[in-house]
Amino acid sequence: MDLTGIHHLTAISGAIRENHRFYTQTLGMRLVKRSVNQDDVSAYHLFYADAKGTPGTDLTFFDWPVPRERRGTRSIVRTCLRVNGARAIDWWVRRFDELGVSHGDVFERDGRLNLRFEDPEGQRLALVDDGGRGDAPAPWERSPVPPEFQIRGLGPIVISVPTLNPTDILLTRVFNMRLVRDTPHPDNPAATVHVFEMGAAGGPHAELHVAVQPDLPDVRQGAGGVHHVAFRTPDADYDAWADRLNEFGVPNSGKVDRFWFRSLYVREPNGVLFEIATDGPGFGVDEDPATLGEHLVLPPFLETHRAQIASRLEPID
Repeated sequence: MDLTGIHHLTAISGAIRENHRFYTQTLGMRLVKRSVNQDDVSAYHLFYADAKGTPGTDLTFFDWPVPRERRGTRSIVRTCLRVNGARAIDWWVRRFDELGVSHGDVFERDGRLNLRFEDPEGQRLALVDDGGRGDAPAPWERSPVPPEFQIRGLGPIVISVPTLNPTDILLTRVFNMRLVRDTPHPDNPAATVHVFEMGAAGGPHAELHVAVQPDLPDVRQGAGGVHHVAFRTPDADYDAWADRLNEFGVPNSGKVDRFWFRSLYVREPNGVLFEIATDGPGFGVDEDPATLGEHLVLPPFLETHRAQIASRLEPID
């Protein structure tokens, strides 16, 4: 029983309108689900992905009016977005230059071309050449980005921890990930990044990179930071994962039905929040695929509170 890749990643935005423009107009992603945080309905939960909201392509945001993140360890420190080929990386360099998006130089890391940049709130991002590996995304025809250069999905995801061993035990013994290689940290060659792989074939869509950085202060979560990362599981394995966490005595949320997928939450020993999420039933279960993300959608258990919830949300368009 294996996790099969990155499912989604959820970040925190304190300026949701500006954030929305960046991800739809600059990065060309589609808003596929416009909903609310099910545990705090005063906040949006917005999902940006490929045309269909395919698992593994969605980058999501909680809308919380909080100060900027104070960067540090015990956190998710970089979100990689996959594109296909050096030609795509070069195209994005030109686009960022034209739009005034600050970015670093293109460099090779772990055998792949990288282009690092930040969103308007300081979330650390990178475009990574995935060589065409992973599921083919569904191009969004209304994207300002040509189909061949559109973002293909998430991964690898980079986390920072002060010590490796407790995180390693959870990833390898409980989550069945494989430690496949070590690489120098791109900003500090004295630090090591440990690459954990999931799924039968691995690949950039199925990697978690763990940077060991004991000299950093602890993170103070805030806007521009990342709340959690979710890993994919086939629907049929969900109950078995819930049982496995309990059998190993791993503290967890228990089963949580998010309506579009089912979840289990685990805070790993160094403090980073992980989620295991099913692929289905998917975002099309309650919306026409042609109009995904255009209207506020609530799970059934919140529908009776629609008027009150909607009245507290600012329009983002």
